[in-house]
Amino acid sequence: MKKILIVAPAWVGDAIMAQPLYARLKALHPDAQIDVLAPAWTRPLHARMAEISESFDNPFGHGQLKLGARWKLARQLKQRGYDQAILLPNSLKSALIPFFAGIPVRTGWTGEARYGLVNDLRVLKPAELPQMVERFAALAEVAGEAPARPIPHPRLRVNSAERQATLHKLGLNLARPIVACCPGAEYGPAKRWPAQHFAEFARDAMSRGLQVWLFGSGKDKEIADEIAALAPGVQNLASQTTLAEAIDLMSFASVAVCNDSGLMHVAAALQVPLAAIYGSSSPEFTPPLSAQAEIVTLDLECSPCFERSCPLGHMNCLNQLDAPRVAAAVARLRPDIWPSTINAPL
Repeated sequence: MKKILIVAPAWVGDAIMAQPLYARLKALHPDAQIDVLAPAWTRPLHARMAEISESFDNPFGHGQLKLGARWKLARQLKQRGYDQAILLPNSLKSALIPFFAGIPVRTGWTGEARYGLVNDLRVLKPAELPQMVERFAALAEVAGEAPARPIPHPRLRVNSAERQATLHKLGLNLARPIVACCPGAEYGPAKRWPAQHFAEFARDAMSRGLQVWLFGSGKDKEIADEIAALAPGVQNLASQTTLAEAIDLMSFASVAVCNDSGLMHVAAALQVPLAAIYGSSSPEFTPPLSAQAEIVTLDLECSPCFERSCPLGHMNCLNQLDAPRVAAAVARLRPDIWPSTINAPL
């Protein structure tokens, strides 16, 4: 049995985009044991990926070298007898533990001067692999081979009993269809659709008899609270759930409206129809990986700029993207719950 250790990404969205790699490894090696070394906060994601056997917490934050602690963890992992490590981050530090653990094959893209640490080193040709999911999936193949296509979309499984328990715990109900709104984006404000636009959309949704649930972490509480104040009646779950609970609850949604964020990728992997809002970032590199997704963007001359805050100070890419444009995308995705103005009864 082949034993593979994945050094997984720290970002939620990136962690989800790695799942097709795991599926491909299982297709190539059906009996393989695939474990992941990842930050603790991504554990709920890996627990919902059928291909993963075990998840080990990577306790080292960004910029932390801590060679002694890395050596100690590597010695523990060495006892598990891995045949291969696949490194998804491109940093030098991410290569240290597999090297210290003596894993024979250490696969990854060229990165921060990690020659020798990574002995199955791949040279990336960005034009051939423009999307992050393709770059991850390609690491399952022999060096020089393109990833098997079509690359499947990520999938997160949900336990029915657990999600019902989460629903009961928070006193929520399924009496009316649910619109999941994810107003946060940890990267920065240039990826966040303004609160007043989210609130206008939410008021429209509730006028149609729909529930609106706001999702997010503690970092998203401020914008979620602002939306809740502008749209009385929304269910504000931001900072009220764990990531595991958010996944459970989002799986109940009839449609989701999300910024380009980790929760956008969660919605896509749950196969929830999705309107994905893009401002400073690009759907060309990290699109929502779903057949039921609509990209909503103004595609201005100044975007994508990939900046955390608008370098021009106006953030027109999101300020000028109004609620009716997003509502139109939702109507195309779910005309059964959101009939368009043309088709609406008089």
